Amino acid sequence: MSHALFEPLTLRGVEARNRIWIPPMCQYMVDAQDGVPTDWHLMHLGSLARGGAGVVMAEATGVAPEGRISPQDLGLWNDDQAAAFARITSFIHTQGALAAIQLAHAGRKASTWRGWGERPEGNVPVEHGGWQPVGASPIAFTGLAEPRELTVHELPGIVEAFAAAARRAIAAGFDILEIHAAHGYLLHSFLSPLSNQRTDAYGGSLENRSRLLIEIVDAVRAAIGDDIPLLVRVSATDWAEGGWDLPQTVELSHMLREHSVDMIDVSSGGNILHVKIPVGPGYQLAFATAIREASGLPVSTVGMIDEPFQAEQIVALEQADVVMVGRETLRDPNFPIRAADALRYRMSYKPGPYERAYR
Repeated sequence: MSHALFEPLTLRGVEARNRIWIPPMCQYMVDAQDGVPTDWHLMHLGSLARGGAGVVMAEATGVAPEGRISPQDLGLWNDDQAAAFARITSFIHTQGALAAIQLAHAGRKASTWRGWGERPEGNVPVEHGGWQPVGASPIAFTGLAEPRELTVHELPGIVEAFAAAARRAIAAGFDILEIHAAHGYLLHSFLSPLSNQRTDAYGGSLENRSRLLIEIVDAVRAAIGDDIPLLVRVSATDWAEGGWDLPQTVELSHMLREHSVDMIDVSSGGNILHVKIPVGPGYQLAFATAIREASGLPVSTVGMIDEPFQAEQIVALEQADVVMVGRETLRDPNFPIRAADALRYRMSYKPGPYERAYR
C-alpha cells in the first residue's frame, strides 16, 4: 500500500516527518490583548504535535499591534511575546514535529470581534481595545469600517515589522516561517484590483500590486538567512469578476520562486464577501496543482480534507506536496495517527503513554 502521505519532505535541509501539516487556525484566545501566547496556545499546538503532524503552524500572528485581526490575536512585535512562544516551540520539538508560524497583518480586516462567541457587528471600538484599520486603498470590506490608505512613506515600516517579527520567530525556535498574503488581509488587499486602486508604484500593474509582498519576502529572507524555509500563503482567486485570479497567482508564484520562497500554501477567497464558492471536499486542490505545475515550487493544499485516503491520494498523485488538515484536526488532534492506521503505515512516533490505545 502507498504511504506517500508519510514520506518525509525536506526544504532547505529542514525535514518534516510527513506531509500532514497543521495550518494556521486563529484561536482568538489572548484575553489580555497583549499578543502574548498563553497556556491555551501551548496545549492547543502541543496536542497537535503530539497527534503526529509533520509541521504545526501557529495562527496568524500580528507583526504590529494594528496588524491583528482582533484584540485577542497573537503578536510577535516584542520580546515578551517571543519568550512565551519559545516554550511552545520547545514542546512541539519534543514531539518530533516542526514548529512553524504565520506572520500577518490584517489590514482593512483588522480590529474586528474575535471569531467565536458573541460577535457584534462592525469593528471593535477603541474603548474595547480596537483601532483604526489601514489598507491599500480606502475601500471597506463589507460590514467593516473604511480603512485609512497607507502612504508610500509608511510602507517601509510595514516591511521592517515583518522582518523584525521574523527575527523574533527564529529566536523563539520556529523552524519554518510563512507570510500571510491571503484571505483579504493586508497583502492580499494590495494584490487584488478589487481592493487596490492606488496610482503609485504599489498599484495598477501586477508587478506594482505585488511590490509590497516581494519587498517583505526579501526583507524576511535577509532577516532569517538561507537555512530557514519560507512559505507564502495565497488566495488563488477572489472568486469575483475583475479580481485576483489563478493566472495572476501563477505569475506571482514565479516571482516568489525568484525571491527564494520555498513553498506556496494555496487557499482562496476572503477578499470579497457574498461571492459564490463551490465548497466541497478538496475544492481548492485544482488551484494548488496548477500552481505546482506552472511554478515548479512545492505547494500545500487546504480545504475540507478530512479523510486519510483522500489525503493520501493527493500526495501520491503529486497534486500537492503537503495537505494542510485544519478542521478535522480540531475535531481529532490524533488525525495523523488515525490516518497511519487506516493506511496500514507503521508509525514510529506514536506517544509512548498512548500505545495501549493502538494495540
